[in-house]
Amino acid sequence: MVTLTEPRVLQKLDGPPWDIDAYLKVGGYEAWKKCVRELSPEQVVQELKASGLRGRGGAGFPTGVKWDKVLNHRVKEHYFVCNAGEHEPGTFKDRHLLKTAPHQLIEGCLIASHTARAKASFIYVNHEYEEERENLKRALDQAKERGFVGKNILGSGIDIDLQVFEGHGSYVAGEETAMLESMQGRPAMPRQKPPFYPTDFGLYGKPTLVNNVETLCNIPRILYKGAQWFTQVGTEKCPGTMMFSLSGAVNRPGVYEMPMGITIRQLIETCGGGVPGGRKIKAVFPGGPAFSMITADQLDLAMDFDSLKKAGTGLGSAGVIVVDDATCMVRQTLKFSNFFKGESCGQCPPCRMGTINLANLMTKIEAGEGTQNDLDSLLQLCGFVKGTGYCTLVTGASVLVQSSVKLFRHEFEEHIRLHRCPYPAASVDTTVH
Repeated sequence: MVTLTEPRVLQKLDGPPWDIDAYLKVGGYEAWKKCVRELSPEQVVQELKASGLRGRGGAGFPTGVKWDKVLNHRVKEHYFVCNAGEHEPGTFKDRHLLKTAPHQLIEGCLIASHTARAKASFIYVNHEYEEERENLKRALDQAKERGFVGKNILGSGIDIDLQVFEGHGSYVAGEETAMLESMQGRPAMPRQKPPFYPTDFGLYGKPTLVNNVETLCNIPRILYKGAQWFTQVGTEKCPGTMMFSLSGAVNRPGVYEMPMGITIRQLIETCGGGVPGGRKIKAVFPGGPAFSMITADQLDLAMDFDSLKKAGTGLGSAGVIVVDDATCMVRQTLKFSNFFKGESCGQCPPCRMGTINLANLMTKIEAGEGTQNDLDSLLQLCGFVKGTGYCTLVTGASVLVQSSVKLFRHEFEEHIRLHRCPYPAASVDTTVH
């Protein structure tokens, strides 16, 4: 079912992205009109279940099931939040959608808010996304002028006021419970799950529907075109397309919409234009640095939630980072270890101290000052702290190191044996775009 195809979620607009007339020309707000005039929230939920849409924020949870849980919750005061707090290395697709498809996101938010019978609705945007936030606000103003947002929408008696919330520019603040905490004026620290799942205990302690940008951008297209149309591409269990953030050692880094199930090789060659300078692929992070790497002999793995999980890694939010054979894996791992260290909120002691100690040991080994005992301690520490935090940050930091040592142990041992990094100081650019 996979089949390469033209973009289906992203639509070419004849005008700037905030121009509502350009969006209306491609069927914009038609799904929202249908929800206002014809479809009940229950019917919307059933259509989403029929589509098989799974959340594009990382977990891959069935969207229709999540919406159903909030809609039919025993507590009747509900809220809606769009999570655009993206901050993970190698992931920039939400930023792209905010910049290029603000009306589509707004329409998805309106449908979600109405379906969940939300008392109030918010779009939480990373404060670093200044241009994107302005695009969104301009689009929102136009949608209000045309009667799609605000009081008595399209004469229906429905009132929805979408508010843009300027969020923290941190990795942890993008975790849904930490995001909700920050929105209530508290430090952006994750809550323990269970029991504090947003669908049960979210904003102001009430059931809250939280979806990421890409998930919500799919909603208008599904309701406009139908669930059957959505399932025409992708795989049986992961239908539709995915926005892949492709970076690292590729000729054409960027955001690419491709069917679920496309292979890693196809993504790198067809979209990324291959590896610069004719170099070979050493490793790929298929879901960002918090998931295990795959090696060059696994490039034909299908890029979908289930296939990658079966292979011992994960799709996450599809932040694909390519590493070539001129790159020192110890140095690359240290780079991401320092990221996790800097992004820990400090709430959980194993995370606060574990990320620091992991980065310190990695620094020591990369500098050629490490010993075999340091390498053993590194792996032992990973085992101690993995799975101990309220969120997955320290687990991601552990998985990163464990994966790197498992696949490239010889490079770590070479650093120890030579008392230096065997790779040139000025290695190839491994910048995560």
